[in-house]
Amino acid sequence: MEFGYFTLSDNHYEGNTRDANTFVQDLTAEALYADQLGMHSAWIGEHHFNSLGVNSSPEMVLAYIAAKTKHIRLAPAVTVLPLHNPIRVAEQWATLDLLSGGRVDFAAGRGYDRREYIPFGVSFDNNQSIFDEGMEVLRNLWNSGGKRIDHKGQHFHFEDVRITPQPLQHPMPMYVASFSKPSIELAARLNCGLIVAPFAAAMSFGGLKQVADLYHESCAKYGTKPHRLMCSYFTHFADDDASEKAQRARQIRYYKECVIPSFPGDPKTAPPSYRYFIDMVERLHKVKPEDLTENSVLIGNSARITEILKKVEAAGFDEVILYFNVGMKPHKQVKEEMDRFMKEVAPQFEGKHRLRAA
Repeated sequence: MEFGYFTLSDNHYEGNTRDANTFVQDLTAEALYADQLGMHSAWIGEHHFNSLGVNSSPEMVLAYIAAKTKHIRLAPAVTVLPLHNPIRVAEQWATLDLLSGGRVDFAAGRGYDRREYIPFGVSFDNNQSIFDEGMEVLRNLWNSGGKRIDHKGQHFHFEDVRITPQPLQHPMPMYVASFSKPSIELAARLNCGLIVAPFAAAMSFGGLKQVADLYHESCAKYGTKPHRLMCSYFTHFADDDASEKAQRARQIRYYKECVIPSFPGDPKTAPPSYRYFIDMVERLHKVKPEDLTENSVLIGNSARITEILKKVEAAGFDEVILYFNVGMKPHKQVKEEMDRFMKEVAPQFEGKHRLRAA
């Protein structure tokens, strides 16, 4: 199992004095450090207007990281595809794939915050169909072999288009970020890999194993080959009661101040395709420190974190991307925890990190 660095650049906290520019520089430095430590990938989130996070251009951050590294894979976490023209997205990420030597893992999702849609003039209520069609456009452009293609759809219409440059990887690795059954089925239908959040998997399906089973069943239904399964985990080291209490409080603050205001949890305004968020938000309103289980976070010493990840591996997951810098965790502490993970936890698993460490 491989391990990656993950961030959503969460910075929407009461009384927060950390400005956006500083935080974007911090997370970029952390991603570069992840490469030095032998991590497999860097997953940089897209958020707009400080609704939850402050980094709006993962493709720019990852292009900078690509120029300074040789090994780490480069991925958005995720591109909020309905906010962009898919032709332009195809061009940008094909260019990064070429210049990075074929290191892009492209991932896309719909997002979940209406406030990010309004200024761009994109329909939040109708974003499921926009997303589905956008993913088909991307796949067709990347798999065209440089030939010109036409597309006549509900949201996008063009003729005689080809993108240059073409991606170095054929096919380009593509992932769908999923909180719901329709997204899992879309990943299977489009022959994509899948990324899930364990807390959402537990609430919606019962756990990661159930998600893996549904994905494989959906692939069989559509006659496609299952690709890599990935999940993200909030990660906090704690060696005593005091540090564990502080880490749990940090995670609760993230849910209360960043996540709840962003999720579509109001039954009166949540679009039909987001109805499952209503129960999530209701649970998050009531969450207590003791409710933070292995279904949502990694908290504890190295042995405890290893124990949880062994279960994730047994469920059939190929990579875990680790969210260290959550909840106003200081930059220095983030780097210390990243280092500790790669020294004490990662060696307990087979993967490319072992070769790079050697």
